[in-house]
Amino acid sequence: MFTANSNDMQHENLIDSNVTSGKHASYWTASTSPIITAPLGENLTTDVVIIGGGMAGISTAYNLIKAGKKVVLVEDGFIGSGETGRTTAHITAALDDRYYEIERMFGEDGARLAADSHSKAIDFIENAVQELNIDCDFIRLDGYLFLDPSDKKENLDKEFEALKRAGLPVEIVTEVPHLKKSVGRAIKYKNQAQFHPLKYLQALSDAIISGGGKIYTETRATDIDHEGITTDKGFTVKAAHVVVATNSPANNMFVIHTKQYPYRSYVIGATIKKGTIPAALWWDTGNQKESKDMPPYHYVRVQSHNETHDVLIVGGEDHLTGFAHEEGKPEEDRYNKLEDWAREIYDIEEVVYRWSGQVMEPMDCLAYIGRNPMDKDNVYVVTGDSGNGMTHTTIAGILLTDLITGKENPWEKLYSPSRFKVFAAGGVFIRELFGMVKEYIKSYPSRADEIKLKDIERGHAEIVELEKDKYGVYRDEQDHLHVVSATCTHLGCLVSWNSDEKSWDCPCHGSRFTHKGKVVNGPAISDLNYYEETDTSFANKEYVS
Repeated sequence: MFTANSNDMQHENLIDSNVTSGKHASYWTASTSPIITAPLGENLTTDVVIIGGGMAGISTAYNLIKAGKKVVLVEDGFIGSGETGRTTAHITAALDDRYYEIERMFGEDGARLAADSHSKAIDFIENAVQELNIDCDFIRLDGYLFLDPSDKKENLDKEFEALKRAGLPVEIVTEVPHLKKSVGRAIKYKNQAQFHPLKYLQALSDAIISGGGKIYTETRATDIDHEGITTDKGFTVKAAHVVVATNSPANNMFVIHTKQYPYRSYVIGATIKKGTIPAALWWDTGNQKESKDMPPYHYVRVQSHNETHDVLIVGGEDHLTGFAHEEGKPEEDRYNKLEDWAREIYDIEEVVYRWSGQVMEPMDCLAYIGRNPMDKDNVYVVTGDSGNGMTHTTIAGILLTDLITGKENPWEKLYSPSRFKVFAAGGVFIRELFGMVKEYIKSYPSRADEIKLKDIERGHAEIVELEKDKYGVYRDEQDHLHVVSATCTHLGCLVSWNSDEKSWDCPCHGSRFTHKGKVVNGPAISDLNYYEETDTSFANKEYVS
């Protein structure tokens, strides 16, 4: 039978959710020490309470401290343990979504505001690095957008004209430098940037604390409302303003989640000889044959590593969360696809890092930053990074501070979480949304009652039906079974096994859980019920809570 157990690591070191939200360590988490403070151990009252210790929460706290506000920030794991620690850390105004699409949905003025906000976000990070003397590998550099072989020349020209109208410093180049294979014409974006995100967050966290702010790690907010939060240990933080910066908002049950959907994106880090590829950013426009609406694209940068080698960080091969196998490319195969693509264009040696991250894709390209819809005016959210998390979250720090302090901000309407542009977004969002629903229904394990526990191989997992309830069952490499309830604690969708990161992922809204059911990504707040094997006979199939 199974007996209820705590979410400790007894048999296999898979996900340590305090450090990072996946089995694989990113370059950033592997190259720095965790950013840890004490858990919250008392009731507090403050001006602003912030839930989430990633780039969005820390940037907002830093700005609020500079504005003279009292701030308390709580983080479920360690600082940067969510998606910030799994980014590739491009800092750019070159958005993953095309500016001609932003222009179509928001007008030329909206596109100019988007370009201005992302450019100012780059400036803000640079100024913070200089003011705090942060050693985080920050550099300014150029970026290059080139066509995927499946794309049309006119799409590059159309984007270039939209970029010029938006006021960004761009030019057309006939060839992209530093590549071993010609990719033809490209758009050159001047004066973009990159950095080491966790080193940056460490310095901002120190500045917040030295400025009188309070940061508590390993502190989960289980109840969030306009008055503040209550933690899983029963402590409260009362606040005049509440900011939810949890990647996908843990306090919003429906409204935001109807306007965005989760994607999984994959990354490899390959060694290259020191100095052979100068620092730059590269993006292609994506494989139009795989999807004309949301073509999967590649994104690349160089990270200084040691005296003899740099690391080329290559990302891409995105898919809707939970649907890797339905596309015919399991999660693990996507790293090989990235490596094959990278070897065609760059002189790489050994692949030494593999990890994945989750991107929240809004219906209309831009993040949701501001007052939480259908809530009190003192509750704010930031979500929908759309693959540009470093700048969107920095924009959030600036914009939310202005809203809280009563300062007018020209970006407020553009990023309002209350906007609803499903008709402007058009068929792209609708097809993706309903395509996700169709795939979810198609992949629903109707034969879960036929799967035998004994047939689940080591390192694999299945959804099984036992006594009319569905469970997620994972057999670890030591032949122990780990069983969780298969229903997401957010809105009841059936979770899907991520065979690469060894997690249970919710295809509906992006909640993620360890193999023992612990939440590693919202909007879910509560863990899945977890049961551990104590009797390998399973003769009675008994479960107790």
